Amino acid sequence: MTARPRGERTVSDPVVVLDDLRDESDELDRLVAELSDERWGAPTPAAGWTIAHQIAHLAWTDRAAFLAATDAQAFAAETEKALAAPDRFVDEGAEEGAKLPPAELLADWRAGRERLQDALRAVPAGARFPWYGPPMSAPAMATARLMETWAHGQDVADALGIVRTPTARLRHVAWIGHRARDYAFLVRGLPVPAEPVRVEVTAPDGELWTYGPEGAAQRVTGPALDFCLLVTQRVHRADTALVAEGADADRWLDIAQAFAGPAGPGRTTKEASGPSRTAEDAPGPGRAAEEAAGPGRTDEEAPGRTATETPGSSRTAKEAP
Repeated sequence: MTARPRGERTVSDPVVVLDDLRDESDELDRLVAELSDERWGAPTPAAGWTIAHQIAHLAWTDRAAFLAATDAQAFAAETEKALAAPDRFVDEGAEEGAKLPPAELLADWRAGRERLQDALRAVPAGARFPWYGPPMSAPAMATARLMETWAHGQDVADALGIVRTPTARLRHVAWIGHRARDYAFLVRGLPVPAEPVRVEVTAPDGELWTYGPEGAAQRVTGPALDFCLLVTQRVHRADTALVAEGADADRWLDIAQAFAGPAGPGRTTKEASGPSRTAEDAPGPGRAAEEAAGPGRTDEEAPGRTATETPGSSRTAKEAP
């Protein structure tokens, strides 16, 4: 195993992130391109969503991101629509797209993601544009779009019974998962831990990806794939090989969430019983939201709102069994 110093910095390079976003989208495209119309209607782990809903949601969010990056005034009007129906507008967008014939939906998704690629590559370095949360830079948006594409792609793969080969693109998902640590606490009304957390995860090729200060007492270690599945709530913690050291790190793994929107319950464990793997005895459950202290720290681009899921969106993982 080899360490990768400053591995976190690779995700801030807009060319690298955008190239990886294109590759991630192309991989998902290959999963659905040859499906029959009937297979597009297959249910996925997200309750009530078919494969068509998953692709329609990605297409819908790509359109919103394109609008945000190119026409702030028009995006502001879309934001008003979202605020008028915060619990419905994401699902309604996916439902509308899922009604299209599969060939038309696929063509729409392909065209939309290419428009977004071109728009993000044209954003000046350091510039930000509006989003449903804090303003976004092009690298942050591309990273968030990759995270969401990978997560929804996992739902599609699960629906088709396909085991995907993990790639180095997971480093972007791991990066945003680590940076969204505080948001997982904030969205549940829990006090944000004062101590930073160190994440050391093993990449598919055996490299060690590291995030956070080296000397932090709070630590998470294990396979990068497991960490990415957990922070996108595609797996239950008990079904991973992740190890937590420290009470704050242990609690975080129980509530980790890399996407914006309401707190999601995540997946159920493959086995109804059996403890999560930790380096020390797990503390008791976190306090209820009404008992929690005030808000803690936030990162400039990361906690939750860097994810392209919008406020009120739940389908990233919230309803996945």
